[in-house]
Amino acid sequence: MKAAYIATHKGGPEVIEYGNIKQPQVGAGEILLQVHAVGISPQELEWVPTWKTADGQERAKPIIMGHEISGSVVELGEGVTTFNVGDDVYGLSSFWRNGAQAEYTIVEPAEIAQKPRRSSHIEAATLPLSALTAWQAFFEQGLLKRGQKVLIQGAAGGVGNYAVQIAHWAGAQVIAVASARQHEFLRELGADQLIDYTTMRFEDVVNDVDFVLDTIGDDTQKRSFKVLKKGGILVGIAGEQENRIFEWAKQYERDAKWFIVRPNYEQLARIAELVDEGHMKSVVNSVYPLAETRQAYEHSLSGHMPGKVVIQVVE
Repeated sequence: MKAAYIATHKGGPEVIEYGNIKQPQVGAGEILLQVHAVGISPQELEWVPTWKTADGQERAKPIIMGHEISGSVVELGEGVTTFNVGDDVYGLSSFWRNGAQAEYTIVEPAEIAQKPRRSSHIEAATLPLSALTAWQAFFEQGLLKRGQKVLIQGAAGGVGNYAVQIAHWAGAQVIAVASARQHEFLRELGADQLIDYTTMRFEDVVNDVDFVLDTIGDDTQKRSFKVLKKGGILVGIAGEQENRIFEWAKQYERDAKWFIVRPNYEQLARIAELVDEGHMKSVVNSVYPLAETRQAYEHSLSGHMPGKVVIQVVE
């Protein structure tokens, strides 16, 4: 099968190759998908699971990235009863296995759900990691409630734009931090207040926030604790921030959580419902063919931009 893969060593987009590799074989409890589209997260080039197994060993090569999948069911492994051949599905596969920047990929039933009916495969491929991250931050980590004041750092990014939409749907007061050129876009998604981080410090114009979702980390994360009200919470997802976030939470006497998104069938199904009901829409930045996966990563790493870069596998 055709695939974009890494066969040499850790590096940037330059280590991504394109060519023919062996098609994966479905095992018991697994599903073989024909990949139609896959969203990319350029940070995956740095993630530990891209290069190491769960027990710390070097991953076997070739390594295939891309775990935000939209495609169709081709073959069911023994014991799989929740899907049928031909189903159009989308989902988030385990980061510890090869991903979906290829014509075919293996998933487990708990990692996928029926694709939103209103979405194309390209649109659906923008959803799994980003929308699941926002959903789990709000409803598992922070227990967001209607009427609460929510500050979203990095609101125009891949996770941020879905966080704006989900928080708006949940009835929160949404404060979005992003550059001015993204403000109209974010207002259309449901942001109530917009802050241009290039011209002002958010802590000078915001206070008594119930919930901060931080996708940036570092100094932005530390300063975000200053605007939290007593009893508020900051949920972080950025980089390797786990130790510092709890140090800062202790310093400012506020609650904090840090987590890594995980696949979840029920949540994917609920997100698909929100899309089909018109409460959420996909934000596609650009689309590249599978053969240009390297260029897609280069583009995604080139600067701040709204939406998700998608690899189209089936035209």
